[in-house]
Amino acid sequence: MSNDEELDRVFKALANANRRAICDQLKLRPLTTGQLCTCLPELDRTTVMMHLRVLEQAGLVVPVRKGRERFNHLDAMPIAAIHERWIGPHAARAASRLLDLKSKLETEEQSVMSGKA
Repeated sequence: MSNDEELDRVFKALANANRRAICDQLKLRPLTTGQLCTCLPELDRTTVMMHLRVLEQAGLVVPVRKGRERFNHLDAMPIAAIHERWIGPHAARAASRLLDLKSKLETEEQSVMSGKA
């Protein structure tokens, strides 16, 4: 599977508000499917399981069995890859521009202060 196909799955998974709500719950701690159903009472168990399957296929959720229970863990690596590819470079440029602006403003302030002294 290509990297673009993997990213498409991640974007598709995160496009749904219910799946984002599941991810929000799982970022706090791993939860069983039953615990997720308790956290999201507006969804029935079958719907939660369907959303978990989509999240698993996108690599965002990793299920771990412990006895009879299945704990769902959030794997944020696909989100980190998106951040690194699209957000990180823009954030770095914005931070650099803010540092330039700060430096220019401080230079102007020193110039004004020394002119009045």
